[in-house]
Amino acid sequence: MTAETTTELTTVYQVKGMTCGHCEGAVSSEISEIAGVSSVKAAASTGQVTVVSQAPLDEEAVRAAVDEAGYELVGQA
Repeated sequence: MTAETTTELTTVYQVKGMTCGHCEGAVSSEISEIAGVSSVKAAASTGQVTVVSQAPLDEEAVRAAVDEAGYELVGQA
């Protein structure tokens, strides 16, 4: 019997412009559409978005998703 090990990577991004729960939802929704993303947790109070993924994400893909939601990706926190 073999056990599969899944390694998940957690990355925290800094996003500018989020002010409320609606903002958090918009950013989370867009980022969650990126292939390999397992979960997204956005916090408007800190501007941080925690992303759990199967592999490292292309920062430009994350930037495009945040931009699509109407916010600005500052970079990794």
